[in-house]
Order: sequence, then C-alpha cells, then structure tokens
Amino acid sequence: MQEDMEPLYIKVKEIDNTAIIVNNGGLKQGTVFKCGLELKNMIPQGHKVALEDIEKDGEIIRYGEIIGYAKGRIEKGSWIRDAVMNLPVPPELNTLKTYGKAEPKEPLDEEYTFLGYRNSDGTAGVKNILGITTSVQCVVGVLEFAVQKIKEELLPKYPNVEDVIAINHNYGCGVAINAGDAKIPIRTIQNLAKHPSFGGEIMVVGLGCEKLQPTRLNDGKDNDNIVMLQDQNGFTNMIQTIMEMAEERLERLNQREREEFPISELVVGVQCGGSDAFSGVTANPAVGYAADLLVKAGATVLFSEVTEVRDAVHLLTPRADSREVADALVREMDWYDKYLNKGDVDRSANPSPGNKKGGLSNVVEKSLGSVIKSGTSPITDVLSPGEKVRKKGLNFAATPASDFVCGTLQLAAGMHLQVFTTGRGTPYNLSMAPVLKVSTRNELKNQWNDLIDINAGTIATGKATIEDVGWEIFHDIIATASGKKTTCTDKCGIRNDLALFNPAPVT
Repeated sequence: MQEDMEPLYIKVKEIDNTAIIVNNGGLKQGTVFKCGLELKNMIPQGHKVALEDIEKDGEIIRYGEIIGYAKGRIEKGSWIRDAVMNLPVPPELNTLKTYGKAEPKEPLDEEYTFLGYRNSDGTAGVKNILGITTSVQCVVGVLEFAVQKIKEELLPKYPNVEDVIAINHNYGCGVAINAGDAKIPIRTIQNLAKHPSFGGEIMVVGLGCEKLQPTRLNDGKDNDNIVMLQDQNGFTNMIQTIMEMAEERLERLNQREREEFPISELVVGVQCGGSDAFSGVTANPAVGYAADLLVKAGATVLFSEVTEVRDAVHLLTPRADSREVADALVREMDWYDKYLNKGDVDRSANPSPGNKKGGLSNVVEKSLGSVIKSGTSPITDVLSPGEKVRKKGLNFAATPASDFVCGTLQLAAGMHLQVFTTGRGTPYNLSMAPVLKVSTRNELKNQWNDLIDINAGTIATGKATIEDVGWEIFHDIIATASGKKTTCTDKCGIRNDLALFNPAPVT
C-alpha cells in the first residue's frame, strides 16, 4: 500500500457506522475521502473512523454487529478506539437454540489429491518423522541431548526420514493426576504420540517414578518402545539405549515413500495470531474461502480459540448440523466461561496491546473477525481440548486462544498442516506440522518477506479478491502437504515448543 495512494477505507456491511483506514501510515486530520467524509483526527492504519455521528450510549457497528457502545458523543470522521467504547455483554448461551441453517456444500467438480505417507491404520502423514515423547519433564534434558546426537550421527544415514522430534512438556509429576480436568493434558499427550506423521513408530522416554506412567502413552504396544532412565547405568548408557532404539525405527521409517491420497484424508487447522483490524477483511475471509473448498473436497478443517469465538458464537450455532453439535458448542463456551471466572479474568484481557495497536478495540471486534476463517460450511462436530478428530468436514476444536496451546491441541486432534493468519507478525511455527503463514497487509509481507508464505493484503487494495487468495491458499495447502513446497518458517528452521493446556491442579 503506497503512502501516496488515494485515501481509502473498508466498510464491511451496509449497516456499519464504522470503517477501517487502509492507507499505510494512516491518514492525517483533514483528509477528505471521495465520498466527502473528512477526518476529525489523525487515524492510524487499520483503525476505525466514524461514518456518521454516534450519540452517547449509541451502537458502534462493524461486521453488521454491535462491537461497543459510545462512552460519549462521537462525531462523524472521528477516530473510534477502545478508549471511547464500552464493551457489550457476550451472547447469552441459554438463548442459542438455532441450528441446521447452513447449507451443505456441493462437492468440487475436480477431484484433488496429495502425496503422503501411508500408515498401517490406513491414515496418511504429510511428514515422515521419528517422534520421541516424554512421560515427565524430568527427562527432557537427557532426551534433548540424545535427539541432537541422533540428528548428527544417525539421521544422515536415513534420507527418507525428515526429522527427529522430541515431544517435550511440563506434565507428568507434581500434578493432580486423578483430578477431573487432568484428562485434558493426558489425552493431549496420548494423541500427540499418535500423530499421523510419526508412522506409528513413536518412542517413549520416562524416568520411572512419575505419576504419568509411560505405559499410559503406549497405545497397547508391548512396551519395547519405552526407555526408563532409572533402569539405565548412568548417562552414557541412557543415551546409547535411546540411540539404539531410535535407529531400529529410523530403518523402518526410511522405507516409507510418498503415495497418492484423496484430499479427504487431510486434516487442516486454521488459526490467527498477532491479529489486526485487517484480519477480518483480508486474510481470515480468504482462509474461510479455502476452508469451504477443503470441505467441498471432502477434507477436515479445524477452527478453534474459544475466547475469540465466544462473542460471535451466536453466528456459529445456526451452522451446527444437528442439535447435538449446537449443544456441544454451547457446552464448550460455558466450560470456558466458568474456567475464566475461577481466575477472575476480565474479558478486556483480550485483545493484546499489539492487537489494539493494529486497530482491534476489544474482544467482540476480534471475535467477529476471527470466526470468518471458519468459512460458511456446516459444523459437523465439536472436540473438547485434546480430543482426536472423529468426523470429516468443519470441526470446532475447543482450545484457548494462545497460539502455542491452540497449535498443540490441534496437533493432538490429528492436524496435518496449519494455516495461520497474522497482521502484526509472529515467527510461530510447529515442528510436527507445516505452518502456512498468511499476512493481512502488504506492509507485513514486505517487512517479513522470508517469513510470510501468502499475502492477503492485496485484497485491501483491490489487487486481488477473497476468492483469488482463497484458491491460492487451497493450492498451497496441497503442495505443502505433498512435500512440493516448504513453508518459509520451515526453511528458516524456526521451531516453537509445544504447550499443554492443563486446567487441573498442580500439587
């Protein structure tokens, strides 16, 4: 977006009385738009301008929804930000009774496939990785040493194996293992170990005295894939035992080759982080369009982030394809409401300072822009945190909004690949699954050219349509899943740690 371009704003719905400024660097006081609107203040890029006079306690509308109430009179052409708005109350969960209003998607005319690795259970992986999980945080230091040694000494001998990954976490001991909510981190770790890109060759490294015994992570195996450090004679023997076990599995994984699968075998997660006011009008709608294409092709799509769905849940329950799915959506919202209330969490804790700098005034506005990336398909199922996907189509996988916790839980659900939108920028990446980054603004793509895969900022300037970028995302998903394209963050070698969601007590 050039600084000398004509003044532009984006209004989403006809009834909106606000719009966001498109121009890089914002627009100065006195700027006049073609429609005759004159700015009363300097307004930064992405921030809102009042399109009409709004009286005290009047509704402030964006996306066709109320995002706040005016604390005082707001003149036409004025800057609307969080300081001049009161936060609306969230939708009442007991009033959300509608479902079955979304039309099922017609299949695409063309059949799409990708190249993946076949697992013994018939599923496909998009990476060929040796995964080594831990049953307790105490063993992480030893395992990290062993993984580095495996990468240096063994991995070069097995060129068909892409990586060796330690599934580290801070659970396993010092925890209330039998508490009701302990099922969330435990099933998350169990399902991470079953990730389709591990080819069923998972290893488990335990200590021996932890509460989460390694056998609980072993999925019925005969325990020949478990190394207990307290059974080993010193550090050198620990490393040698892990390496010998790893080499046996590397030999088997190395025999795998990519073969053709229907796209219906893919599970794609969508997430946003470092969001701004453009997220809901460029990148997220384009991802939503791609999500609909995936559903039409028979694939599975996961959208998440409870706290960034809660204030827009009234737009989602009508898309539930059954009463049971609608009830499950409400159940997850209610559970999280109660979870936050235990900690006296104020709803103003979201959005972050960076979100606000990018023009998002409050969690309502953020939620309305966030849910757009789910597209328009019927919602076929709802997963509680850490559960594995059961049905094809569009799924709501309940997670916190934290990028790392959400990513970890989507991986546990079986996600092969994630599409991640960002307006402010984040180097976030996952080691177990490729992450396709989509920028909301041209400026971010220019600034982080080697970290952004797809630029949706062209939508804001009229150089591309939502459909254009949606199809680009769709084709890049297939190319990345097939190993024909490497994401920018994978090229850079960036890896973020997994982050478990553990609402249970720590003892």
